[in-house]
Amino acid sequence: KPVVLAKPRDGGPDDLKMIKGVGPVLEKALHENGVFHFDQVAAWKIKDARWFDENVKGANGRVIRDELIKQAKILAKGGTTEFSNKVKKGGVY
Repeated sequence: KPVVLAKPRDGGPDDLKMIKGVGPVLEKALHENGVFHFDQVAAWKIKDARWFDENVKGANGRVIRDELIKQAKILAKGGTTEFSNKVKKGGVY
């Protein structure tokens, strides 16, 4: 199992739904499995992505298929993606 946290760092969790492919159900499942921050996802290797795809309810191959790691790297550095901009504007969830 990849390295996870017992709880979010100070300031609370990142809005993982800003990553295309992570909706409310998958975000909850990631939290239940110790993933709260963009930098955690950004640090995953392919074996970590496979573990989450195979073991986290709701992942169903999305981690690799939707390139969650690539998106998280951008968001972890304070950048934005086309999808995260849509989420910020509202109406996505």
